[in-house]
Amino acid sequence: MAVKINGFIEGTQPEELVKLLLSLASNWGDVFDTNKLKVVHLSGAMTNVVYRITWPKNTTGNDERTVLVRIYGEGSDVFFDREEEIRTFESISTHKYGPRLLAQFPEGRVEEFIHAKTLSASDLRDPEISTLIAAKMREFHNLNMPGSKNVLLWSRMRKWLIKARSLCSQEHAKEFQLDILENEIDILENELSQRHQDVAFCHNDLQYGNIMIDDKTKSVTLIDYEYASYNPVAYDIANHFCEWAANYHTDTPHVLDYNMYPDLEDRRRFVQSYFSSAGNQPCDGEVDQLIDDIEKYTLANHLFWGLWGIISGYVTNIDFDYIEYSRQRFNEYWLKKPQLLKGINGISQINDLVGVETRNEKSNGVVAHAT
Repeated sequence: MAVKINGFIEGTQPEELVKLLLSLASNWGDVFDTNKLKVVHLSGAMTNVVYRITWPKNTTGNDERTVLVRIYGEGSDVFFDREEEIRTFESISTHKYGPRLLAQFPEGRVEEFIHAKTLSASDLRDPEISTLIAAKMREFHNLNMPGSKNVLLWSRMRKWLIKARSLCSQEHAKEFQLDILENEIDILENELSQRHQDVAFCHNDLQYGNIMIDDKTKSVTLIDYEYASYNPVAYDIANHFCEWAANYHTDTPHVLDYNMYPDLEDRRRFVQSYFSSAGNQPCDGEVDQLIDDIEKYTLANHLFWGLWGIISGYVTNIDFDYIEYSRQRFNEYWLKKPQLLKGINGISQINDLVGVETRNEKSNGVVAHAT
């Protein structure tokens, strides 16, 4: 029997998955009893459905085996190439980062369960924990991963915009101004790519639920690499800072509170920790420049997850108000753009629009003359 997203709940054991778990248990020498499986749904995931599964290793029941089972969210393949994601997962594992991949089945996979505490929303604001996260991000960014090392951010957003347009109702397309978002992406790419920036292998989804900590050793582990790719370092940190506004374990997990966004002191401490974790003390100019870049990249981050929310709202049946989440991300984009990209909203934007039209007309064999 195939695993169904809505059918895999506590008290049910789909045959295919049980056979896979039985094979794993046999390889480990466990005495496997399906009647003693404990299945716990782990909340907070918005792309997949995640379960912790535990069983006694032996008949005495004094020792247990625990694995994590990830059921791929319906429609989630829209966002990334699943085979590429698995290769990334395995490659990161060979670098001794994160959990090991134990087994795969058509609708998901089984991963090593990390015996550590998943962070809470408030943990992100703990100065000690934030410093540890900054150092771990620096380590992650230093990974040399196989495949293309080109920035993926802009092409991925354009691809998602096409998908969002194909799915959206006219009402949502108008509300979210999908007809002008391609130009917004062009403006951001042009503005944010003007000067040299560090590009590295980025997590791209560093919310608190994807960070684990061992309270005894103070060791931090980053998990869930579905969206990982090469991108500007400033974008990855911007994504993390935007996640300070979220708490996915409330009665309204889609509601964002941007009063929780890190203030300048928090941002400066994080950036200084990020630089110094490599053993070098940064100068004030380096810190200030990265902070400025991060703030600008929050705009790209709002568009990125805004588009993600629109698509998810049409393809995913996970209990989360994706459309309202998108609404908040887009609202924040339009609110902050005039502050962060001064001059872009006026004549510069008009020039960009003229440039887009000129390029389009040239492609049709007509040379346009602006007056």
